[in-house]
Amino acid sequence: MSQYYSELSDKVINTLAEIETVKAVVAHGELTIEVSKENLVRICQTLRDNQELAFDTAIDICGVDYSTYEGSKAYTSRYASVYHLLSVKNNHRIRVRTWLDDDFPMVDSVVSVWSGANWFEREAFDMLGILYSGHPDLRRILTDYGFIGHPLRKDFPLVGQVEMRYDANKQRVIYEPVTIEERVNIPRIIRDDNRYAERLADKEQAGSDDSKSQGESA
Repeated sequence: MSQYYSELSDKVINTLAEIETVKAVVAHGELTIEVSKENLVRICQTLRDNQELAFDTAIDICGVDYSTYEGSKAYTSRYASVYHLLSVKNNHRIRVRTWLDDDFPMVDSVVSVWSGANWFEREAFDMLGILYSGHPDLRRILTDYGFIGHPLRKDFPLVGQVEMRYDANKQRVIYEPVTIEERVNIPRIIRDDNRYAERLADKEQAGSDDSKSQGESA
């Protein structure tokens, strides 16, 4: 761990010690802290309001499904809500991760801390089904309101569960069971193309002759 991350990690851990003992890990050049979902909002408020930290901007909030992740056995939960924070004042970045229940992934919303979290949380809800308690308008944001399921869950069928089309008789959009059949795509094999081999050989020969003539003239 570099001195920079060591100092930042110690500062974060000591600042949050009154709330809970957090776990800090440095990997791939980034600092990640793991916190409990029960204290998430309070911790986020402290990270924002403490002047030595001043993480005033939520760059991104996303959900993660670790069900088939290579190191998933090391984790106690399948789902996590992850927060990428930036301190403009101090030029610090940090990642906050909190683990959620497998059967009913829910955590308190941080819209009250960073108003920009509104759409980020809606996206995580839409794509992964993570519920953000206290969110002012938790609706789907990328899929249709009548969409069934959550596309980024690793158990979601690749062809989807329903399809929609416009019915001329009913004069409206209707939903039907998926009619797409799954198929295995075999990659196209690209072989060497010999059509230009002779032309390339002539070009290389011409370049070689030019080099020789220049050497003789010198």
